[in-house]
Amino acid sequence: MSDTAAWAVRLEANRAPGLDRRRFGVETLWRALEPALGDAWSVEDIGRSVLGKPIRALRFGRGPAEVLLWSQMHGDESTATMALADLVHLFAAAPADPTVARIASATRVTLVPMLNPDGAEAFQRENAWGIDLNRDARRLLAPESRSLLELHHRIRPAVGFNLHDQEVRRTAGPGGAQVALAFLAPAGDTAGSYEGARGRARLLASLLATRGAAPLLPGRVARWEDDVYDPRAFGDTSQSTGTATVLVECGGLSNDPEKQRLRTVTAATLLMGLEAIAAGAVENADPEAYAALPLNTRVDHDVHLIGAQVHGLADGPLTADVALLYDDPVAATGLRLAACGDLGGATALVVRDLGGKDVRLAGPAGEPLRPPVGPGAAISVVEPVG
Repeated sequence: MSDTAAWAVRLEANRAPGLDRRRFGVETLWRALEPALGDAWSVEDIGRSVLGKPIRALRFGRGPAEVLLWSQMHGDESTATMALADLVHLFAAAPADPTVARIASATRVTLVPMLNPDGAEAFQRENAWGIDLNRDARRLLAPESRSLLELHHRIRPAVGFNLHDQEVRRTAGPGGAQVALAFLAPAGDTAGSYEGARGRARLLASLLATRGAAPLLPGRVARWEDDVYDPRAFGDTSQSTGTATVLVECGGLSNDPEKQRLRTVTAATLLMGLEAIAAGAVENADPEAYAALPLNTRVDHDVHLIGAQVHGLADGPLTADVALLYDDPVAATGLRLAACGDLGGATALVVRDLGGKDVRLAGPAGEPLRPPVGPGAAISVVEPVG
């Protein structure tokens, strides 16, 4: 299989234009996609959102293996949508490339890049009725949910990719680095068996993690920790129908506020997965490598300042630990005080041991804090050390 690092370079060069912010609407998405559509990709309207926005699928290839990738069923989770747009551009730009040609001849790839256009417009998780589409696979209350399930039933994919963004306060195991990509072969039944589709999904997840993402993101790849079967969830439902389905959760990277670096890594990883499916290489993957992935571990705070001499809260300095949260943890903006004192067993993405050095807390514009100051107070950190 191809080197994902080399593909990342090519994907950067063929990036879909106009998607340089993680918040965008369906019109912006299709403007970015249109230059790459043509003979290689067919487009189909598969439904309408609550507010009447189009939900479209793109189809590529002529092979026997049906593969379905769907993204942005949560409107504020757009990293994989950008990655899929980049794949569309790459496939259009390099139809004769051996990998692209192999995927075209062995698979039939269907992309639903934005299932929840109303949620994307508002940059919120739910659709316009406040329904979480990934908890609507059983009742099918939302038109967006029905559109996806009807497409799934019609094409009967052998493989499915359920693409999401996770909260960024996650580490690869306790004390590990911030997770950039997490994978799961979700359960397809209450027994949690790895027979059939889930077993194949585990092999694919193993490849995506170890051969796709890990070389680009060493120490930042994890296994999603919750694998309890939920009939309301589309990944679990897809698995139960016999589609080998992998959940892909895009996390975060420092200094990547619009997830542009992570978009490229995600696209390269998905491309490697499609190549493995086309080449029949998934069955050779190691299931134990999937089991050995560190768990996607939630942490409490964004930043810990340990053992600081804290000025600005009391009349004099306090020898204390400080926990900080960002309003937007992806962009690391909008700082708030989470806790001050003895943090005990609390965890954070970034831990700075100040060793008794001074740090001053102030209001958002640098003004002195006025007691009472409690958790959630908007602050700036003046004269930080380390």
